[in-house]
Amino acid sequence: MRRLLTFCLLSLAATPALAQGTMAAPTPVSTSWPAILMFCAIVLTTLGITFASARKTGSRSDFYSAGSGITPLQNGLAIAGDFLSAAAFLGISALVYTNGFDGMLYAIGFLTGWPILLFVMSERLRNLGRFTFSDAVSFRFRPGPTRIAAAIGTLVVVALYLVSQMIGAGKIIELLFGIPYFYAVTGVGVLMTIYVAVGGMHATTWVQITKASILLVGGTLMAMLILHRFHFNIGELLDGAAAAHPTGRAILTPGNLFAEPVSAISLGLALVFGTAGLPHILMRFFTVRDAASARKSVFFACCCVAYFCLIIPLLGFGAIAVLMNDPQFFHVDGAGSYDKIKDLIGGANMAAVHLSGALGGPLLLGLISAVAFATILAVVAGLTLAGASAISYDLYGQVFHKGSASEKSEVLVSRLAAVGIGVVAVILACGFENQNVAFMAGLALAAAASCNFPMLLAAIFWKSATTRGIVVGGLIGLISSVGLVVASKTVWVTVFHFQAPLFPYENPTLFTMPLAFALIYIVSFLDRSLAAQEERGRFAAQMVRSEIGELE
Repeated sequence: MRRLLTFCLLSLAATPALAQGTMAAPTPVSTSWPAILMFCAIVLTTLGITFASARKTGSRSDFYSAGSGITPLQNGLAIAGDFLSAAAFLGISALVYTNGFDGMLYAIGFLTGWPILLFVMSERLRNLGRFTFSDAVSFRFRPGPTRIAAAIGTLVVVALYLVSQMIGAGKIIELLFGIPYFYAVTGVGVLMTIYVAVGGMHATTWVQITKASILLVGGTLMAMLILHRFHFNIGELLDGAAAAHPTGRAILTPGNLFAEPVSAISLGLALVFGTAGLPHILMRFFTVRDAASARKSVFFACCCVAYFCLIIPLLGFGAIAVLMNDPQFFHVDGAGSYDKIKDLIGGANMAAVHLSGALGGPLLLGLISAVAFATILAVVAGLTLAGASAISYDLYGQVFHKGSASEKSEVLVSRLAAVGIGVVAVILACGFENQNVAFMAGLALAAAASCNFPMLLAAIFWKSATTRGIVVGGLIGLISSVGLVVASKTVWVTVFHFQAPLFPYENPTLFTMPLAFALIYIVSFLDRSLAAQEERGRFAAQMVRSEIGELE
C-alpha cells in the first residue's frame, strides 16, 4: 500500500517536468482565498475519509462492496452523489446558459431513467449478483464470454464518463489557481487513484455521501439567491435571461440545440436507458444487505436526483441574466467587446461557478467551487472503482483464474488497475479539453444504452436469450455507438479537424440501441446448440432467484 501511494505521489511530482516549457499558466480571475481554502478543505477531508476507511478494507468484499454493510439511506445518498456529476452541476447549467430551453432536456433525461432502476433493475440485480452487474448477466450463461463483453462495456463507459468529470475538475482548478490545465487534470487523476487504491468502496461511499450533502445544500442556496434577486418570480427571471442572451427570446423555445427531432430522440434514449446501464451506479446495489434495501436505496436516490434536476435549470437561466452583461466575467478585447458565449472565462462549463461569485462574493464562490470539485471527486472515485473491479474481478478473477484467484492478489490487481485508469483518464481529458461536460457524459450514456442495458435486460427477462446473442448484440452495440461517435462532428471535426463529419448526428443511440437488441434476438433465435438449450432451461431458476434471492 505504501509503495502504491508513493508511486501516485511521485507521478504527481513528476508531472511539471513532463510539461515544462510547453504550457503557460493562465492568470486566475482573481485570487479568492476563501475559495482556495474551502477547496483545500474538501481535498483534505476526502483524503482523511480515505485513509480512515483503509483500515476497514481488508477483504475482497470490503474493497468491492463495503462488506454489504451500507444502510439504504446512506446508499441512496451515495448513489445520488455518484450520479450527480460534473455533467449535472456544471454541464447542464452550461447547456442552459448557451442554448436555453433545449439544455433542460438533459436535466429531464437524467431524471427519467431512474424509474427503470427503481422498478425493474434494483432488486433483481441485487439478488443475482455479488460485486458487479456482470454477475447478473452471466448467471445462466457461459461466464467467460459474457464477463469479457460486460467488462469491455464497463471500461468504455467508464472512460467516456471519466473524461467529462476530468474536464470539469481541470477547469475549476485552472480557474482558481491559474495553473495549466494539464497540471490540473493530472492532480485530479492522482487524487482519484488514491481514493480507490487506498480506501476501496468504503472510502468511495463516504466521499459520495459527503459530496451529495454539500451539493444539495449548495445548489439550494444558489437557487434561493437567484430567485431572491428576481423577487421569486420565475417569469421575471426568464425575461431577464431573454433580454441578456444574444438570441433573445429564442432561448425560451425549442430548437437551439437540436435542429431536428432525430438528435433529440436519440439523446432522450441515451439519457433514459443509459442510466440503467451505468456500471458505477449498478455496482452500488451490492453495498446493501438485501434486495429490499437496494430498492429503498434507489428511492432515496430518486428523491435527491429529482430535486436537484428541478433546480439546476434555474442556475443556467440565472447565469444568463446575471453574467452576460457583466464584462468582468469575460475575456474582453481592446475595443471592450466580447462574445457572450465563447469568451466566458474558463468556458461555458464554468457558468455556475462564476454565478456563485456574482451572487455571494468570494465566500459563495469558495463554497460552490469546493462543491463542484467534491462533485467530481466523488464521481471519478466511483467510476474508477467500477473500471478497476471489471479488470480485477471480472477479467482477472473470474475469467483468467475461473474464480480461484486469491483475494489478496485480486485486490492488488484492482489497485494497479486504478492507477492505469487514472493515466488513461488524464490523456483523454487533455484531448477533449474544450468539450461540454454534459455532452461528453451523454456519449457515455449512449454507449451504456447500446451495450450494458440491452445485455442486462435480455439476460434477466428474456428466456430465449443465449450467450452468443448477448455477446454479439452487446459488443456490436458498443462498437457501433463508439464508432458513430468518432464519425460525428464531436470527434471527426472538433478533435481530428476534418471538414465534415461522416455521421450527421452527434448522438447515435437511436440507431445503435435497436441494433443491439435486434442482434441479441436474431443470434439467440438462430442458436440451436446444446449449450443454448441448457441456458434457456436455466431461466426458470434464475427468475426465482431474481425475485426472492438466495435461500439460506
